[in-house]
Amino acid sequence: MNSPSLDIDALRALVLLAEHRSFTRAAEALAATQAAVSLRLKRLEAKLGRRLVERSPRHVALTRDGEILVAEARQVLAAHDAALAALGQKPLRPLRLAISDQTLGPRLPALLAGLRRRHPALRLDVRLGLSRDMAELFEAGEADAAILQHVGSGRGMPKQGEVLLRDRLAWFAAADFTWARPEPLPLIALAAPCGVRAAAITALERGRVAWREAFTGGGVTALVAAVRAGLGIAALPRRLAPDGLKEWESLPALPASLVVLQTRVSDATLTRALRDIGAAIRAD
Repeated sequence: MNSPSLDIDALRALVLLAEHRSFTRAAEALAATQAAVSLRLKRLEAKLGRRLVERSPRHVALTRDGEILVAEARQVLAAHDAALAALGQKPLRPLRLAISDQTLGPRLPALLAGLRRRHPALRLDVRLGLSRDMAELFEAGEADAAILQHVGSGRGMPKQGEVLLRDRLAWFAAADFTWARPEPLPLIALAAPCGVRAAAITALERGRVAWREAFTGGGVTALVAAVRAGLGIAALPRRLAPDGLKEWESLPALPASLVVLQTRVSDATLTRALRDIGAAIRAD
């Protein structure tokens, strides 16, 4: 009796489903429909005679057999991609990726680790900084793609930018932090020229709220540490605010925050990796 052969596309769909826990996000990463992803998995299950995925309207989970296969599938895909790269007679060039710190903050390591698991042959060259600086890198041709933050409704956003996520900025402080007027609000923010900093100061001044510089940080991780320490109040995207902080709703409203992808990538392998990144951010 012949052993069943494993379809590479089906294995890739299974690995992405294991990572994203969503047919929608796996389909986005593959540039396919949910129906196509579901069909690939059903055919794989039929070929193996094993149930690999437990499906429900709101939950996707691997069975024990699915978990075993995913671990092996990652090695198969790595060997497959390496073989294709070798036949191309040149190594896959790195994906030069510029990322605004305020799009992902402390969630960046998990996103990059997931990307490396799903695309082990991928070489990454990552730059991290303020959105304006990262946009300049992209415009100068020093980055193949940029994940940027755009503060506002979307007006003035570059036409080639793809909105990956819509969020709203809000004010956050430590749970035991106290502040009351007329004392100036102790502001925690990144250094200029930061779009969130500018939006926070504009909102405070329009609301006639006196403020003072309490902490100027070099990244979102530093800002969150200062907020946790009770040094003041910071404007943060809601999805990046860690548990345990208190939202101050009595302060002036802040604008929307968009996560935007800009890319000039045409290589199929790098494009697939970028789709995967977009799916992971949307699932965040």
